[in-house]
Amino acid sequence: MTQSITSLLVANRGEIAVRIFRTARALGLATVAVHSDPDADALHVREADAAVRLPGAAPADTYLRADLLIEAARAAGADAVHPGYGFLSENADFARRVRDAGLTWIGPPPEAIEAMASKTRAKDLVRAAGVPLLEPVDPAAATAADLPLLLKAAAGGGGRGMRIVRDLDSLKESLDAAAAEAASAFGDGEVFAEPYVERGRHVEVQVLADAHGTVWALGTRECSLQRRHQKVIEEAPAPGLPDELRERLHAAAVAAARAVAYRGAGTVEFLVGADGRPYFLEMNTRLQVEHPVTEAVFDLDLVALQLRIAEGADLPPEPPRAAGHAVEARLYAEDPGRDWRPQTGTLHTLDIPGAVRVDTGFTAGDTVGVHYDPMLAKVIAHAPTRAEAVRILAHALSRARIHGLTTNRDLLVRSLRHPDFAAARLDTGFYERHLPALTGDDPDPALAVLAAALAEAAPAPSGACLAARLGGWRNLRSQPQSRRYTVDGAEFEARYDPIEHPGVRVLAARPDLVTLEVDGVRRLFHVKHNSNTPGGRVEIHVDSVLGSHTLVPVPRFPDPQDRTEPGSLLAPMPGTVVRLAEGLAPGVAVTAGQPLLWLEAMKMEHRILAPASGTLTALHAVTGRQVEFGALLAVVQEETPS
Repeated sequence: MTQSITSLLVANRGEIAVRIFRTARALGLATVAVHSDPDADALHVREADAAVRLPGAAPADTYLRADLLIEAARAAGADAVHPGYGFLSENADFARRVRDAGLTWIGPPPEAIEAMASKTRAKDLVRAAGVPLLEPVDPAAATAADLPLLLKAAAGGGGRGMRIVRDLDSLKESLDAAAAEAASAFGDGEVFAEPYVERGRHVEVQVLADAHGTVWALGTRECSLQRRHQKVIEEAPAPGLPDELRERLHAAAVAAARAVAYRGAGTVEFLVGADGRPYFLEMNTRLQVEHPVTEAVFDLDLVALQLRIAEGADLPPEPPRAAGHAVEARLYAEDPGRDWRPQTGTLHTLDIPGAVRVDTGFTAGDTVGVHYDPMLAKVIAHAPTRAEAVRILAHALSRARIHGLTTNRDLLVRSLRHPDFAAARLDTGFYERHLPALTGDDPDPALAVLAAALAEAAPAPSGACLAARLGGWRNLRSQPQSRRYTVDGAEFEARYDPIEHPGVRVLAARPDLVTLEVDGVRRLFHVKHNSNTPGGRVEIHVDSVLGSHTLVPVPRFPDPQDRTEPGSLLAPMPGTVVRLAEGLAPGVAVTAGQPLLWLEAMKMEHRILAPASGTLTALHAVTGRQVEFGALLAVVQEETPS
């Protein structure tokens, strides 16, 4: 039997480290964090009993350094290592080195990791279970008949290194981009190809195995709603699966685990075609991001079970019975309407109310940086029925107050309330079809602008009458009082003395809360001022059940320096220039939408496109150089019609 664990190092960061520490504390274990330099004051560091610095910023220099992680465990006196997910969680060599150092590895045996890390060997192992497979395609020999293809990183998951290829002309570029992204995320640039199944459902089975031959299949999870091949909304159980298919998936998952003498928590992933046929994808030999939905349905703590199994404990012969339905939404700092562009900066407010579980690696005041995944939190709802769980989750997200960064919150709410989602008509192309509708029609900011103006005009003394608090009230008024703001780049004006909004009446106004009666309905508008932004720009956040808006007051006299040369291509985010288009140089002709360069940020590559057809007159971007948000990358002089 393995020696009892007393102190646990989590070889990871952010939300998953915080989540593992929560269970470790409940079990009476001491906790040790590791951190890169950008993470020195991160929540997972603040939550741990001890922390060890990993010098540097890039994952390759920090969280992907097995030697530094093992040294950290020794220095802090930890006797066990939990890898979390991502980074080195599915690295057999790291697992071996942890064991060779005399530490307890919280995960499957290195041999099992190795077996399932080889996608071809993994498919050989599950072929005996009778599940059809997607056979790999040699990219060098691919023909038009093989299209579309899906490129995948051999060394990891999470959507990194994945590309869909629909024409042979883009195959080489996609292979290069996928390999570069995989190398950055996992330290291994190997990429393979397989057929891409249109309108497929991504369904997975959670398995848990002990060292004594017991293997549990803990139901199914639906993970079809994805962007950039990364999951956005997950649920358990997968809705609408026939009993025969569900049992077949369970049996195949258990067979896969037994084939490699698996131990601990793992996930077997399948693609279910539109015809209902399942195809084995891969086995993730680690804990999954979406594990909370399984925990909720089975009333289990999977991390606690991982730790007990590592100590040698037996699982009961049968798992507990499932109850109810759980749905999880991943809240990202990103802009879905602008190609899912990740956001960086200070998170000023993160408040998600309601009967939901929130797993996060951030608190108000924390910084979301450029080096790591932009997920802010996972929000999970559990209820007796799917419809109720979805409703609870959508309601909690719609009432959330999130300030300082653009997020996908509105997209999540609209997705959960979409008719196709409600009817469980799900597949991996959901966002390809529905994204324009889900990101359009933002709520009208007019009332939020009025509330901001009223809040700004309301001085602190609470004893003053409403008229005095609104300011500017005289016996002889010549002009209404007004304030101007920009919202998402558009300018709005609020005239509030008298109020020029038919059907609107002011009931109360404070600097932080404005109460309006709108067409006979009382509405509360929460207002928060923030000046802790890049450049000291003032932002006003207004939240209500009608929507959330970030407003920027318009100065009376604009700064003459706030001008940009026409055709300037600015960095949409902080990042590193990893590639320039072949032959790109001043004087070269470019066409609108042509990729000019690639920025790497948050472990993903982002293409920077020519804003118009014309001539490149200046090139400031240099391969390997890090750039800040708004940095001038290039200038394109637009061609004039002849």
